[in-house]
This record gives sequence, C-alpha cells and structure tokens, in this order.
Amino acid sequence: MRQYGMLIALVALLAVFQIWTGGDVLLPRNVSNIINQNGYILILAIGMMIVIINGHIDLSVGSIAGFSGAAAAVMMLEHDIPWQLALFLALLIGAAIGAWQGFWIAYVGLPSFIVTLAGMLLFRGATRILLEGRTWSGLPQGFQDINQGFLPEVGPDTNYHNLTVLLGLAVCAVVVIQEWRTRRQQRDYDLNVLPRELFVLKCAAIVAAVMAFSLTLASYRGAPVVLLILGGLLVLLGFVMRNSVIGRHVYALGGNRAAAQLSGVKYRRVTMAVFINMGVLSALAGCVFTARTGTATTGAGNLFELEAIAAAFIGGASMSGGVGTVLGAVIGGLVLGVLDNGMQLLKIGEDWQQVIKGLVLLIAVAFDVWNKRRGLTSRA
Repeated sequence: MRQYGMLIALVALLAVFQIWTGGDVLLPRNVSNIINQNGYILILAIGMMIVIINGHIDLSVGSIAGFSGAAAAVMMLEHDIPWQLALFLALLIGAAIGAWQGFWIAYVGLPSFIVTLAGMLLFRGATRILLEGRTWSGLPQGFQDINQGFLPEVGPDTNYHNLTVLLGLAVCAVVVIQEWRTRRQQRDYDLNVLPRELFVLKCAAIVAAVMAFSLTLASYRGAPVVLLILGGLLVLLGFVMRNSVIGRHVYALGGNRAAAQLSGVKYRRVTMAVFINMGVLSALAGCVFTARTGTATTGAGNLFELEAIAAAFIGGASMSGGVGTVLGAVIGGLVLGVLDNGMQLLKIGEDWQQVIKGLVLLIAVAFDVWNKRRGLTSRA
C-alpha cells in the first residue's frame, strides 16, 4: 500500500478529472503543460524526500531556488557570462549553501528546522539585495529552453515526434530488462516472486503506460527538456538510494540514528552529503523556474518549500524518517500537479484549491500514521 497507493491514487485522479473536464486533462498539450509547470517542484520533491528519509527537514529550498535563479540571471545579464557557465556556477552556489547548512546541522548539532528556517529568511533577503528589488528580464533563449524547450525534430514526417517515440521504446526495453533481472535475482536467492502470468501482465502494463505517455507527448511537440532532466535525476538518485552504500546509510540514519552510528555509519558525512545534494537540486529548480518565466524576480521561490514537503509526504515519506523512495516523491508531486491543473480547468477558485490540497496532505500523513500503528499492532 505504501509503494503503490499513491500511484493508484494518481491514476484515479487522472480518470476523475478526465471525465469532469470532458477529456481536457489528457490532451497532449495539457500533459506537456503539466510537466513544464511542475518540473521545478518535482526536482525539489526528489531532494526533499532524501532529506526527510535522513530524518531532517529543509525549509530553505524555496529561498535557495530563488537566490540561485537570481544569481544566474545577474551573471548572464550584468556580466555577460554564457548561460551554460552561469547555470554551472548557480549549481555550485547551491552546493555551497547546502554545505553551509549541513555544517551547522551535522557538525555543530543544531536542529535542521532552525538552521533551514534561518536560511529561508537569509536567502530571501539576499535575493532582494542581489536583484536590487526589481525584475530582471531578457534572458538568453538557450537558458529559457531548459524549461520551455523540447527535443528537436528528426527523421521523416510520421505525424509523431520521432525522437520521443524512440525514447519511449528505449525506456520500455530498459524497464522490462530490469524487471526480468530483478525477478531472476530473487529466484536465485529463493525469494518469493510473482507467478509467470502475473509477471508478464505487469511488464505489459508498464510498457502500455510508458508508450501511451510517449505517444501523447509525441503527438504534440515531443518530450520537454525538463522531462529529460527529471528522468536523469530519477534514474541517478533512484539508483544511489537503492543500490549504493551511502543510500543505505541515509535510510539507516533516518530509521534509527543511534543504531546506525553504533554500526559504523558516519552521520556527519552522510548528513553533509544529503544537504549538499539538496542545495544543488534547489539551485537547479530555481534555474528551471527562472527559465520558465523568462525573468528573475524577488518573489521567485515563495512557498516552494511547502509544495516540496507536501509532495514528499504524499509520495510516501514518513514523519519519523527512514521511509520513502525517489519515485514516490515524483508521484506525490504529480498528484499535486494534476490536482492544480484539473481544478484550474474546472475553474475552481484558488481559495478552494488550497483547502483541497491541504486535505490531501492531511489524509496522506494520516495514512502513514495509521499504517505504522497497524504494523505495531500486528507485531504485538
């Protein structure tokens, strides 16, 4: 239920809004808009999920995003730095901020809530100082294409975006091979596996879903650039959290810090790495948001942290840490994105939108608490 509940909820939510809006939600252009509109939140949600798994919280991600996006804009417009270099330097700024906050948390021992709350105020003010209280516009088109761009057209005219279709086929092949390898490894260790018929059905469902999504995007303008960024982060950080030593240490510290430290886990190093990663992802999200709007403003990043935290908890994170997945963070972010998009298409007022999103977050956390109590009761 923890792994698949929100995925089922996302599918159900899409079905409900598809009916209520008369089919508008799953129109190719609207699907592309959902990805572009929520790309920066999904990036933040991935980093926030890892922070929460580690047993901490980060309230400064919105301010870091706003400051990093502003820094990139100032470098490009004021100092004529190429946008590629400005983007790289903005990511370094995010890493430095993450290291600064991680130092206070890991080595000084201050609570992450206090350190990141201070960071939220500090970098919100720094953004206003850096931008001199005004809006900066005229960003290079190459930079704006980070969020506004799509894969280029190649090959013959097939009424579909060829590269996107090929990308979808490649994803299907990789996923099926990975599922088959996982099943084989489980059998080698005498673990329970799905019956062959159900395994084939599962693979067929995954292929059908991926190709339906790919063809939907391919019938409009193809895969957005921000989707490729998200895909890369999902694969890279998903692998790190599942298969690497540091990923297992993050889970161990979030589950039981004292036991993990007694087992030899380096709390300070792991926590520093987690917050540096969060700083880099915050800077990337800030640049993606700035690229989407085409301007750098003092209000950029406002309330991003709440959206990221909500996405992480809706996606399966636990309040006590030690539980969650990178994919779950993306699913949680998509649930919020589809909610926003569907309610906007239905012309529901912004006040009611906030009420509904708040109730969704409350239900998600309540489900986590109920699931824990049920587990404790069953073990007793």
